[in-house]
Amino acid sequence: MQTGAGVAPTGKTIVRPYGDTTGDGMVQVSFTLPVPHDKRAEGAALQLANKMGIDPAMVVHAKQMGDGFTFFVVYGRVNHLVDVSSVQVVERDFPLLSAREVNVAVRRGLRRKLSVVGACIGTDAHTVGIDAILNVKGIAGEKGLEYYRELRVVNLGAQVSVPELVEAARVERADAVLVSQVVTQRDAHLHNTREMSAAFREAMPAGRRPLLIVGGPRFDETMAAELGVDRIFGRGTTPGEVASFLVHALVTNKKAKA
Repeated sequence: MQTGAGVAPTGKTIVRPYGDTTGDGMVQVSFTLPVPHDKRAEGAALQLANKMGIDPAMVVHAKQMGDGFTFFVVYGRVNHLVDVSSVQVVERDFPLLSAREVNVAVRRGLRRKLSVVGACIGTDAHTVGIDAILNVKGIAGEKGLEYYRELRVVNLGAQVSVPELVEAARVERADAVLVSQVVTQRDAHLHNTREMSAAFREAMPAGRRPLLIVGGPRFDETMAAELGVDRIFGRGTTPGEVASFLVHALVTNKKAKA
């Protein structure tokens, strides 16, 4: 059994968490329990940590959060190993293009502007994600999709109902629909996404349906097919990545199939 990082005889890449020294298995976790802060609450936190496989464990921070709730930070050792070689992720399967390359590809491939409609659906009022991708100011010095001359962008903003989104996509003859979901309580982002994809399937035939793209910090990028969308983007996605994917899916792939 490996105690640090390395390659097992089977070719697997095995690692263990790192805290103070390589392979010591030390981790730090945080959680909230619905109990007031006292000695018994800290004991309950340690009991939970032990059941999670953290042993020995110590409470390094505890603070009451309102009436009858306590937030904990626990530090301790786990014996679990991670096989990095078995981790499954969605690899980027398209080249990253500059703004100029995106514009040229759209102009030559579509011979018209590529139409994009974006929104936060349901009760989600957190527009920072969709604005970072769509608005011309973009994020971290990278311009949003409004900056691209060959993209026509309509940002519907927050708390857009699914029927409103479908109708806007129809009116704008959208090639792609971008949806941002930040609110995740009770899996709201998953329910909203499934509702959206079902509504588009019902309202439009497959050949006329826009590309459906969702993004947000809690999405699992491997769930695109399960949720009925064409692509999921997670944390750290840039406008350039989204623009490059649009070209890949709507221009390059269509030309290859023609």
